[in-house]
Amino acid sequence: MDRILRRRDALRAKLAAEKVAALLVVDPTNVAYLTGFTGDSTYLIVARDREVAISDGRFTTQLEQECPGLEAYIRPNTQGMTAAVAEVAGKLGVASLGFEAAHLTVAEHLKLRDEWKTAELAPTTELVESLRQIKDDAEVAAIREAVAIAQDAFLRLKGELKAEESEKDVADRLEAHMRALGATGTSFPTIVAVGRRAALPHARPTAETRIGDDDFVLIDWGACGRSYKSDLTRVVVAGNVTPKFEEVYGIVLAAQEKAIRAIRPGARAQDVDAEARSFIEQAGFGPFFDHGLGHGIGMDVHEGPRLRRESPTILEPGMVVTVEPGIYLPEWGGVRIEDDVLVTPDGHEVLSSLPKGLDAVRA
Repeated sequence: MDRILRRRDALRAKLAAEKVAALLVVDPTNVAYLTGFTGDSTYLIVARDREVAISDGRFTTQLEQECPGLEAYIRPNTQGMTAAVAEVAGKLGVASLGFEAAHLTVAEHLKLRDEWKTAELAPTTELVESLRQIKDDAEVAAIREAVAIAQDAFLRLKGELKAEESEKDVADRLEAHMRALGATGTSFPTIVAVGRRAALPHARPTAETRIGDDDFVLIDWGACGRSYKSDLTRVVVAGNVTPKFEEVYGIVLAAQEKAIRAIRPGARAQDVDAEARSFIEQAGFGPFFDHGLGHGIGMDVHEGPRLRRESPTILEPGMVVTVEPGIYLPEWGGVRIEDDVLVTPDGHEVLSSLPKGLDAVRA
């Protein structure tokens, strides 16, 4: 059976378990996951025995090419999306329609309720996202490709770093390398943060700060390949390896390695987080690690499962997560090390392979 059809069948099983007659899928990534469609401005209604894509004339041919056999309703340009949803759902005989509460706006919900007064609208959460957490072999292969592109681009960049370049220069060139190597885009805006600016976990590259302004630079980047993404972080020393840097870097690396060793089927996400967090706390830097250990990665750069405090998720084979502990010291800088890790039937596999020992950080 086609993998797309299997996904829709798995969703139908969830709908039945939740006693949801039909689901309105509005998140573009979820629509793509369930149909293979790569466009936008398109919703999908999945009922017990039928599904209909709702789009407009810009995507008629694209839907036919990318989603053969998928029934589509192409709304006229005089009809809004909520009116089209009400019309299609009415024709399907749907009396109750679940909707993605995290993605349908309040304004859209109110408008749909006004235009379709006879139906019940039921909020749902993460029905499709829970399916997306478990990757099949083709999805894992696509993530591997995205990781490989990101790594090759970084290795090119690392050999080219110059003290007079700005953070923005470096970010722009790294993104260009990824595209030249086959990426369709970046997973997110690349982070390049020199020295004390690396204390900002999501620092924006500036045109003023130069690579040579401090001893080290943090680079967080990722490539988007065939709709799937990668997410990596490394720190590069362009100056001196100071005792302070060696201490902080060694703690972060050891914390990451402890967490990665804890990844296996049946492990709790919160326990994996605790492996890294407790090590950093015992080293005296607990207050300076204030984000989750990691997150799922796939069609979105941030998706389930989450590796963080109190996360109830039990890890399963096929999940792909980032592991990215960090220590961020104001007025000094920050160190974060990040890899992408697959949960396997008997443990884990680190998909990224860039060296990260202290001897490998020099530019």
